[in-house]
Amino acid sequence: MADRSLRGIRLGAQSLQSEEGVVFHERAQHIYSCTSCGRDTTLTFAADAEVPPAWECRTCGAEALLRVGDGTATVDHSGDKTPRSHWDMLLERRTIPELEELLEERLAYVRARRGAGEAVTLDKLSA
Repeated sequence: MADRSLRGIRLGAQSLQSEEGVVFHERAQHIYSCTSCGRDTTLTFAADAEVPPAWECRTCGAEALLRVGDGTATVDHSGDKTPRSHWDMLLERRTIPELEELLEERLAYVRARRGAGEAVTLDKLSA
């Protein structure tokens, strides 16, 4: 076995397919301008694809708008939902007085447990 060597190719290094007889789909390039940092990003889409009016800037993560002629596309944000926090969801289920009551119950439980634990350790020390 030592005199024989295994031959092959590395995975992902080369494609065994050729581009012979392949017809590429028509493509169109669109430019997006960032509203924050001002950078332009060129993206390639299929010619018949629906192009989004906004894209995330690759540099700063802000919103980049599609350039249409000399201006940019307008984006309607009226239908966007604002994210709900954990506090907002909690307030949908409980009222403030209910939450205060639950907090007092939990604090009493923790204090009682802590007091019982301290009493046990003091008993062990005095014995």
